[in-house]
Amino acid sequence: MPSSTTTETPTGTDDVSLSPGLKQRHLSMIALGGVIGAGLFVGSGAGIAAAGPSIVVAYALSGVLVMLVMRMLGEMSAAYPSSGSFSAHAERAIGPWAGFTAGWSFWVLLCTAVGLEGIGAAKIVSGWLPGTPEWAWVALFMVVFCGTNLAAVKNFGEFEFWFAALKVGAITLFLVLGVLAIAGVLPGTDSPGASHLTDFLPNGGEGLVIGLLASVFAYGGLETVTIAAAESENPVKGVASAVRTAMWRIALFYVGSMAVIVTLVPWDSEAVVEKGPYVAALDELGIPGAGQLMNVVVLVALLSAMNANIYGASRIAYSLVERGQGPKGLGRVSGGVPRIAVLASSVFGFLCVLLSYWRPNDVFPWLLNMIGAVILAVWIFIAVSQLRLRRRLERESPDKLAVRMWAFPWLTWVALAGMAAVFVLMAREPDTRVQLYSTGGMILVLAAIGYAWQRARAKQ
Repeated sequence: MPSSTTTETPTGTDDVSLSPGLKQRHLSMIALGGVIGAGLFVGSGAGIAAAGPSIVVAYALSGVLVMLVMRMLGEMSAAYPSSGSFSAHAERAIGPWAGFTAGWSFWVLLCTAVGLEGIGAAKIVSGWLPGTPEWAWVALFMVVFCGTNLAAVKNFGEFEFWFAALKVGAITLFLVLGVLAIAGVLPGTDSPGASHLTDFLPNGGEGLVIGLLASVFAYGGLETVTIAAAESENPVKGVASAVRTAMWRIALFYVGSMAVIVTLVPWDSEAVVEKGPYVAALDELGIPGAGQLMNVVVLVALLSAMNANIYGASRIAYSLVERGQGPKGLGRVSGGVPRIAVLASSVFGFLCVLLSYWRPNDVFPWLLNMIGAVILAVWIFIAVSQLRLRRRLERESPDKLAVRMWAFPWLTWVALAGMAAVFVLMAREPDTRVQLYSTGGMILVLAAIGYAWQRARAKQ
């Protein structure tokens, strides 16, 4: 079925029933705080342990790839604002089966991530309050953020605004203290100079590869701002602003903080993995209570991710249903909010938590492996969609190109080559190979279902 059959409203968006309750300040802070995720605070320690100081190169390389993906996604989202984001773009550019596959695989990823973030947040709080059951904290967090997303989109925006403000403030302070310590002007500390950087590639190219793979998946979640833009006062302006500032945000928060950490702390310090790299760096500076303060920031990052992922999952599900690609009940909107989709996404997330208790040795690891490479599959859909839609936009609606991909089409092809290289690297590593194959299996099943549905609809 050609993509031209995709139903579009006169405004170019499929979200006529959703309430535009997000203000520009919400969208700006979601874009700013969205790059500071739990993966950066929690997951970067393993990457540093494998790659050593070369983790800075790993984050820079993967950061360039992410910037290209965000630029492509921004171009399409500014032209066609939609809560379906890349899923709607894939349907418009490639066909309904592509939108179905990209959308539902990402929905599974987000819902599973909600459960994982709930577990991580509960571990922190139960560590502060020994004897309290982790499951009770997870249940509390799920109820709070499910309720927040059920009420009105502006509640989601307000939570994310303050969560993002705290994360941005904390990591900015961390960077300032780190630079002062490295320069030797922070009272009570001696500059380490370049003493921790001499063994730049301690585990050779293999360590760099592991660090690169860890860094790629730490960037997941940046897509939320293009989903949220569809419910903002000015979607085109919001997307354009977020995408144009992506470069410095990634360079400062990710690459900058990795550079500060490996300069301050020996890469092979056990504290980097056990306590987390940010806590280890602050402990190295001897700042009293800094470790516990950073745990508060990590908790906020996890809760922020829970909130954003419930929102993103519900909007992706709503958009899929609006385009006839899911159960109609999920598309019911009341008060400008797809409340059934919010509930379904929250229930699936809580089910993932229960699986971590009921089947920790088989079903839960299988679920984690199944979503391991979804973000890469989504990026491929984004790149292929942009290749096709850009030419169509230039021909039919050049006025909609408020954001343009750099050096089109060459950098789009460079990004696709980078994604293919990451797939090859994943296939080489035993740990990530299982994720690659499991995700590939899920993608193939969804693609087959989506194609069968597309053929059946074409015959009607």
